[in-house]
Amino acid sequence: MKLAAGINFDATGIAQSINAMQMSMDIMGIFSENVVGFDKIGYQRKEAVISSFAEYIGTNALSHSVDEQVGRLAMTLKPLDIALSDKGYFQVLNNDGSIELTRDGRFQMNKNGEILTQTGQKVLSSGGLPIVLSVVPDGIDKIKIGLDGKIGVFDEKTRGLLPAGTIGVVSCDGTLVSSNCVRQGYVESSNVQLEKEYMEVANYKRSFEANRQMFKIQNNNLSSAISKLGQV
Repeated sequence: MKLAAGINFDATGIAQSINAMQMSMDIMGIFSENVVGFDKIGYQRKEAVISSFAEYIGTNALSHSVDEQVGRLAMTLKPLDIALSDKGYFQVLNNDGSIELTRDGRFQMNKNGEILTQTGQKVLSSGGLPIVLSVVPDGIDKIKIGLDGKIGVFDEKTRGLLPAGTIGVVSCDGTLVSSNCVRQGYVESSNVQLEKEYMEVANYKRSFEANRQMFKIQNNNLSSAISKLGQV
């Protein structure tokens, strides 16, 4: 900023302090999401990613990546509770036709033999189509799912398993992966470690406070300069 009396004041410092405070707040928001997601089945923690020249472009330099580390597996013994013990995602079909990736494997079956999520989304097979069991059992306890995702339905007559489809497992970009990581009767808790989140957010709280103090000093200096000019 340039005052008429000829005193030059560089406002870049104030602007940078504001940008730094906003950046710290947005990063702390990411950590807050992780804390909230701690109890969510299949939630994967987010990590803040700050690109170059953040001091000039502010919060536009902030993005996040997803930590694909596998969370804690908990046994439920429910036939349609499915967890992945390795990296990968289930594909589910939304009502608008879009495909969503999830690690929340708490599924259910309707009367038509369709495998659905808890919210009614259709679970997709390895072929990319909604899974509809070729044999609809009279109870979900007769559904057996192998490590490779192949679904079998126990047949009382033959005392064997009838093939009924395959659950698709894909990478983060939607590419089908072949992996023996499907665990029937388990759910995956989040991969968030609360102590880690609290320790990391403390650093950004200190950074926010430091920049807030710097902003106050610069703002006071500017106010003092303007006040003195008014007295001349």
